[in-house]
Amino acid sequence: MTTDALAVWCVVRTEVDWATAGAGPQAPVTPAVDGLTAWFDGPVRSRSPRRAERLLRATALARRDAAGRRPLTPALLTGWQRLVLGRSDVGFRTTDAFAKGGRERYGLTPATWRHFAHCLDQSADPALPLAARAARAYLDVAFFHPFPDGNARSALLALAYVLDLDGVRLDQVSPLPVARYADDPAGAADLAALVTVLIRASHRRSHHPGGAESPAAAGLPAPGAPGQPWAGSR
Repeated sequence: MTTDALAVWCVVRTEVDWATAGAGPQAPVTPAVDGLTAWFDGPVRSRSPRRAERLLRATALARRDAAGRRPLTPALLTGWQRLVLGRSDVGFRTTDAFAKGGRERYGLTPATWRHFAHCLDQSADPALPLAARAARAYLDVAFFHPFPDGNARSALLALAYVLDLDGVRLDQVSPLPVARYADDPAGAADLAALVTVLIRASHRRSHHPGGAESPAAAGLPAPGAPGQPWAGSR
């Protein structure tokens, strides 16, 4: 049987030096461009207008939840996911799940959802930098893989939510939704570092909106670049 990637991730997440990986600015950022909604209204809409509309509705709900200071919980994610999928009967998966063409398996035990709730609760830990908490929440959703469908979308919403609770919004999210692997601690640390870069760039461009550089100039992949399976079935 395929190795349980969720069990691997639960070990890996304790090995990453999150404090170092996510070190960087944490001041509130109001970007000149709303990167999350621009992503949904641009590359996502070009592939599926219906999916884009659902994601925009889920984003609006998530932002109302952030304004109400609601903690990130499995129940909160489920509420957004109902809008993401356009279904009222969304619940947690009841069997093992697979991704990446069956190469990654996410197991299910009686303790899985209790552990998931604990991991999401850690996204509010003030002892860690904001970028690290947001990146780790993204990976927790990706590898706990709570829903039968749409987990990559849920992961991106979770990352944005953790940032939003601290008053930070990004002006660019296109580098974030790429394939991640549960057994890759360096990749997890790199994601936290990337979020730091995006926060810093968004802050800089919010003060100099006319001088926004291209993704390539910033060393980031362009929107819709190869390796971004985000607009597919997940």
